[in-house]
Amino acid sequence: MRLSEVIAPSFHEVHRDIKAGNHTHYWLGGGRGSTKSSFVAIEIILGIMSDPNANAVVLRKVKDTLKESVFEQLTWAIEALGVEDYWHIPEAKLVITYKPTGQEIRFRGADKPKKIKSMKFSRGYTKFIWYEEVDEFTGMEEVRMINQSLMRGGPKFTVFYSYNPPKSANNWVNTEVQFSRDDRMTHHSTYLSVPRDWLGEQFIIEAEHLKETKPQAYEHEYLGEITGTGGEVFDNVQIRRISDE
Repeated sequence: MRLSEVIAPSFHEVHRDIKAGNHTHYWLGGGRGSTKSSFVAIEIILGIMSDPNANAVVLRKVKDTLKESVFEQLTWAIEALGVEDYWHIPEAKLVITYKPTGQEIRFRGADKPKKIKSMKFSRGYTKFIWYEEVDEFTGMEEVRMINQSLMRGGPKFTVFYSYNPPKSANNWVNTEVQFSRDDRMTHHSTYLSVPRDWLGEQFIIEAEHLKETKPQAYEHEYLGEITGTGGEVFDNVQIRRISDE
């Protein structure tokens, strides 16, 4: 399997950065169809298979959304890489196990973040952490609390934050990515850098239609752009002079 067949061109640089271990925190924003979640799933599978001490914890704000989102995404990544024989994927339990070593990918909801404690694994430590739809979390304080619990006992960590940028410029995620840290890499992607056959013709048709009919919605949903200033109460106000008539 060539990685170029499962990783979109816009993520090649990020892949090389992760492989080199240049950063710890990766903030991956983008619009619909940008394949950012697929990319993270691929990286976690590759990372666990190449490091016998690596385990992963994957989080969403609401536990009930785990099975049909990130769990299925990681299952897809295993199949896309052609390594199904090496992984145990149970039907009922929210854990995926790498058979040769017993390394695990565990899934947690952050409905009650204080209950997410430092995890013990039969082998290794929590090297990979993935916050899917991180904008659904209440704020950086909540995320920081979880990181403080999970980022223990290992020499190197890789934390992914994937999200569609919220409309408002004042949203905590849009504010947070403005801060620079030496161990942080931010990245923005859109469907325009993804091979058309990966998305399907109908996806392109829907995107182009929205572009023609509601350009601002298109910019936010498909290009992942921040379209609000953060101060608006109504977003459909028209300012014009009213004549006597």
